[in-house]
Amino acid sequence: MNRRVKQRLMDALVALIAVSAGAIVIYVGDMLLGVRLELFYGLSTFTPLWAIDLFLVPFIGGFVVSLIYGLGGKILAHFSPLIVRLISYYQLHIASEVPPQGAELLPMSYWILVVIVAVEFAAIGGVVGEVVVKKTYGREGTPRQQRQKRRHRRSGGSEVQKI
Repeated sequence: MNRRVKQRLMDALVALIAVSAGAIVIYVGDMLLGVRLELFYGLSTFTPLWAIDLFLVPFIGGFVVSLIYGLGGKILAHFSPLIVRLISYYQLHIASEVPPQGAELLPMSYWILVVIVAVEFAAIGGVVGEVVVKKTYGREGTPRQQRQKRRHRRSGGSEVQKI
């Protein structure tokens, strides 16, 4: 096996580990909060814990994915909440698990909205994780801007450079 194939396999393994870690973070967050986003109890569904489970937990999961994978983690961060939400909905919809008394399963169209929101907050966490890993966000600049940056650092940063 040549070096390039080994590197690709290693990248795939790290991606799998990162997505799995993000899914575990989201699953554990769901269990700790005791919230099932797939269930609807009427207006009493929308509690602060429900909001934390929908917004903050996927954000943290996406952040973890980006910390493990590095650059490109913002793309992989989309998969962790998707995996957890699909499995959870499957358990309630098709498998033998029965919803608690007074609760009903969200219709598929409403559930998809919940999944989209969770995935987007995981993506935001992924972007924040990439910023933390990279220490900056965006391009390094053109060669001209890099030269100016080096000159600015050498001069102690006291003078203003014209671009």
